[in-house]
Amino acid sequence: MKTAWILVCAAMLQAQTYQLTSPRGTKLSSLPDEKGAVAEAEKALSADPKNPELLLKLAQAQFGIWQDREAVATLTRALEISPNEAQLYTERGHREIPLREFAKARADLSRAVELDPKRMDAYYHLGLSHYFLGDFAKAADAFRHAVEFAPNDDERINSTNWVYAALRRANQPAEAAKAAAVITPEMKNSAEHTLFYLNLVRFFQGAMPEAKALPPEPPAGNTDMETELRFDTVAYGVGNWHLYNREPAKAEEYFRRVAKGHVWVTWGFIGSEVELERMKK
Repeated sequence: MKTAWILVCAAMLQAQTYQLTSPRGTKLSSLPDEKGAVAEAEKALSADPKNPELLLKLAQAQFGIWQDREAVATLTRALEISPNEAQLYTERGHREIPLREFAKARADLSRAVELDPKRMDAYYHLGLSHYFLGDFAKAADAFRHAVEFAPNDDERINSTNWVYAALRRANQPAEAAKAAAVITPEMKNSAEHTLFYLNLVRFFQGAMPEAKALPPEPPAGNTDMETELRFDTVAYGVGNWHLYNREPAKAEEYFRRVAKGHVWVTWGFIGSEVELERMKK
């Protein structure tokens, strides 16, 4: 029985693939394919290996378990077959961001909006690529387009959070306040995960205190990704707020609390790493 368990654990570890080394020197890996989604997508693709839709499904299964490097390779194969598909450029750019390949992501996402000038998710992720590269004015422009083309209030709330942050980092506080005002006191979230973005915007507006906006910090050994995602998102946003309000020590404290987690694919985690590296310079 013990031997069987060791073999199971070894198989799970073997299924975790190396993705990148963080700026702090930590090797970051994917999750195991416990539900078999990648294996199932690979099997479907084997019957029709040049089908771009099946390649996209495989890529989506791959980045579902943080196999971002493999997903980028799969999407590259798809683009060789369908070189003018905005969705494929959007998906590849999306996955290049967790790999910290921000310039590559910017190029792919810029191509996506050229091909589809009303593609909301392409503008959203283009904004992130500009933001993490430190080009805050261009990030704000991209996020504004994401707000403009948002299909619902949830997406509008998510993007407004980033418009505000980018404009504050671009030293445009009046424009930032105007952008945040799009989220009115009556506006509600529909998707559960949007609530933490809404609370963050309310905090930016001065309508919610910091302590109320911030979700509980995950305890040591936490394995619930959603718990960490909520904390990472808001803690990074609050830390960022302290940064542009000239409280770098408080900002750094928040960034370090986020960066000690394990969900390395969240925007809050990535942003915290980026800011901690900038603080070294």
